[in-house]
Order: sequence, then C-alpha cells, then structure tokens
Amino acid sequence: MPAIKLTLQYDGTRYAGFQRQPNGVTIQEKIENALRRTTGDEALKIGAAAGRTDAGVHARGQVVNFRTDSRIPIDRWPFALNQHLPEDIVVVGAEAVPDDFHARYWAVSKRYRYTIEHAPFQSPMTRLYAYHWAKELNLDLMRRAAGLIEGTHDFAAFRSTGGSAKTSVRSVSRLDLTTTGPLIMINIAADGFLYNMVRIIAGTLLEVGAGRRTLDTVERALTTGQRQFAGKTLAAHGLCLDEVTYGTGPKRPPWEQDEEAE
Repeated sequence: MPAIKLTLQYDGTRYAGFQRQPNGVTIQEKIENALRRTTGDEALKIGAAAGRTDAGVHARGQVVNFRTDSRIPIDRWPFALNQHLPEDIVVVGAEAVPDDFHARYWAVSKRYRYTIEHAPFQSPMTRLYAYHWAKELNLDLMRRAAGLIEGTHDFAAFRSTGGSAKTSVRSVSRLDLTTTGPLIMINIAADGFLYNMVRIIAGTLLEVGAGRRTLDTVERALTTGQRQFAGKTLAAHGLCLDEVTYGTGPKRPPWEQDEEAE
C-alpha cells in the first residue's frame, strides 16, 4: 500500500487545533474527511502529522502522511483533495515516500514564526495572525535575549504543563527577529519543541523588549528551569508552523519520541 506525504497550509482560526477531538472541529477531521471522499475508503486515516498545532495556530508547512491503495497520480492529489476542503485549508504538495515514513519521527527540524504587530492600533487585516503590542519595545534587547536562548539548553522553564515530553533539552538552531513595517517576526527553528515553547519564548522576548524582564532573568530561566523566570505564553493566533525539514529516516526510535504540540 503506497505511502504519501502531504504538505498543508491552513488558517487555524476556526479550528480546535490539528488533532481530532470529540468536541470541536479540527484540521485532522477535515483532512481525513477529504481523503475518504476522494478515495471512497471510509476507514482511511492520517498516519501522523509533523506537529499537533493548538487551537488558533496557523500553518504554512504542516506535513502529514497516510497510506492508500488509490490509483490517483501523486501530482493530482492536491487538486483532488482541495475539492473537498474548506477554503481555509489547502493541500499545496504531495509526494511518494518510503513505507516507513513518519511525519513526526523523520523530522530533523521544525521552523515556527511568531508575529507581533507593534503599532498604536491593531490593523483589522492582521488581527487574526499577529499579537498586538502598542507600547514601546527595545528590539536590540529582544535580539540580545534571543542570542541567549539560541543553542542547546534545558528548556524546562519554557514549557506549559500538560505536555508528555520525556526530556526538556532541545537544540535551537535559529532564533532571530525580522521586521516588516509594524510587524515583528520571531523566527525559531529547533530539533523539537516542548508544549507552548515557542509562545513562551515569544512572550519572554516581548517582556524583555518592554522592560518588564531583564537579560539576567532569561539566563536564570535557562539555568534553573523555573517557569517564573520566563515570560507569559502569548496568544495562539500569532503562531505559524512555517516549515518541517526531513532526513532519510527516523531521528530517534519511535519509543523515544516525545509528544509535541504548539
């Protein structure tokens, strides 16, 4: 039974996150419904997703995998599925993958972007995609704080309760800030993320820039693992899963994998 990898984009505003739930419409539900209508296989399910994004979180590069006996050519899958998807979910790519491909276990890096709109008033055009901040911000201090966080650390202070991660050590290969007009984009790539890690890092950088937190407290968050030294968890709607990078096999055995969600 051939294995297929799909790349998705979605606006998470109307959904209760990616993962199927008994109470609430989810991205997974919509994708699986489209797969079933396209193939006629009422038992077809997604094998895995690269990340279990939370309610309100968006994606430009979410990845899922599934297996099917359908004879639809690989290059026609996006066209076939998009006919059965709402306008806020789009399949942008499909490719054949090895039978044992796993969208989460084979990922070697994920890149997220958190967007802050720094302006006196929030634009109605960005209100669903950027966290609004009207007061003064020191971008230089925010960048210095980002430099402290980049690298391999124990990120215990930068996670919310409720996750099932076996270890809180992660390697952040990129953490920088870019700007476009009033928009501040916090770009972060790592080999894995803890529950709400990106949103807490974004909150920490914001509080440093606002003068509400010092660089010393950021260092203490990293060295002590105590949540009190990191910033608040910013709202979900500013977060977007931008890209997932893959290797040629699982980066760790499946039984060692952590459950991740953002």
